[in-house]
Amino acid sequence: MTTTAITGRIDAARLEALAARIQAADPDAVQDVTNAMTGGVLGRVPHCSPDDVAAASRRARSVQKAWAGRSVEQRAAVLMRFHDLVLARQEEVLDLIQLENGKARRHAFEEILDVCLAARYYANTAADCLRPKRRRGAQLALTKVWELHHPKGLVGVISPWNYPLTLGISDALPAIVAGNAVLTKPDAQTPYAALWAVELLEEAGMQPGLVQVVTGSGAELGTPIIENSDFLMFTGSTAVGRTVASQAGEHLIDCSMELGGKNALLVLDDADVDKAVAGAVRACFSNTGQLCISMERIYVPGVLWDEFTTKFAAATRAMTLSPALDYSADMGSLVSQKQLYTVTRHVDDAVAKGATVLVGGKARPDLGPYFYEPTILTGVDDTMEVYAHETFGPLVSLYRVEDEDEAIARANDSEYGLNFSVWTADEQHGYRVAARLEAGTVNVNDAYAAAWGSMDAPMGGMKASGIGRRHGEHGILKYTESQTIAVERLLPVGVPDGMNPALYARVASLALRLLKRVPGIK
Repeated sequence: MTTTAITGRIDAARLEALAARIQAADPDAVQDVTNAMTGGVLGRVPHCSPDDVAAASRRARSVQKAWAGRSVEQRAAVLMRFHDLVLARQEEVLDLIQLENGKARRHAFEEILDVCLAARYYANTAADCLRPKRRRGAQLALTKVWELHHPKGLVGVISPWNYPLTLGISDALPAIVAGNAVLTKPDAQTPYAALWAVELLEEAGMQPGLVQVVTGSGAELGTPIIENSDFLMFTGSTAVGRTVASQAGEHLIDCSMELGGKNALLVLDDADVDKAVAGAVRACFSNTGQLCISMERIYVPGVLWDEFTTKFAAATRAMTLSPALDYSADMGSLVSQKQLYTVTRHVDDAVAKGATVLVGGKARPDLGPYFYEPTILTGVDDTMEVYAHETFGPLVSLYRVEDEDEAIARANDSEYGLNFSVWTADEQHGYRVAARLEAGTVNVNDAYAAAWGSMDAPMGGMKASGIGRRHGEHGILKYTESQTIAVERLLPVGVPDGMNPALYARVASLALRLLKRVPGIK
């Protein structure tokens, strides 16, 4: 392939400058980064080796102690300055995201929102989350107890290609403000947005070298990243997640993982159909369907089936597909030939086994090499690959159900439980249904952004959709080692010197019975 002309605010020199932030021993070991809009070469970055990972970890650790020695308020101030820089320079990174990933600009902007929300949230809450906290002692006033939180040390982050800025840096922000260094490997297809973010963090005052970026294949670098880290944050497929969790366990390091999903949207029989249709379009086709929390299954009651399917089909047909680096497109490109192949295979397999294409169902090479139409299927059953397997593309299957009990049962009949969506005119009704769904997040009258954007609440998956949580206090405390310090005064916990053990047992038993009756005693 020849290098394709780069448009927008990015030129070859800028990409080379970003790539130069990666330190690799072999200057001739490089890999191409594809322009997802054209299929040509966008740029080149180093192809790092396991030795490069080890060297990067040493560089990060060499500055981590000094960084942890800063006050949490000083570290938080860096995140707030970073927040402002991202907003001020968003046009450049929006171009980067679109070029390396292919998504529409409106969906690229969601990454700006996410990074700024995460930076602001942890800048404002880190001090409270990390401050020493008094805990109730074993002997009430006689035992003084504190809970402390120390940084883990070096946090490894392995991120996918679908949200190169969000997943490339947002998980690192709470790790940084907690006093850790970070060793991050963005996906080989989308390295530039993460490099851009690290550059801005250092400009905002982060210790230079604290965040080290390595690029290369996950199969080659995943193991050395785990071996050199004190904690691992992984976002990716469930299959790879099982391997990552096993390797982390072997090295006795903790991990947090957001994995696959086969997310379901439930239209209840009291829903406003027009609002549900608009929500379903966002839920299914944002980011070209390449979103861990997007919807691939929709359950519609018979009473609303005809109206919903007709309106949803019309809204989907009306979507604008374009490679433009502006806000004119409703949907952009898939990221690669591999993703295009997966979507095509799922559609072709379903049609061959009796499913009906209601809308879409075709690639669009006239727009770009990896474009595929937003597609709706009906008549899908469990003989088809699309029924239970994640597509990760602009493809959704509609299912007719008799009532909400059937919809809930079918939504829960999956190995996955990441993010579900419920549409209803009665929010209390929606809350009750949501509480019966086996998913880490459930959005009522929203596609995914309400739960994801609520940074104070935990986000993660049930079942095979992951372990651990991001966001909220969970999202920062997981990057710390908790320590309990207990100071005992006057009397020991146990038999005092000189006291008969039998007498102590009777006195202690009486005290336990009495304390059981005292309000507020835990």
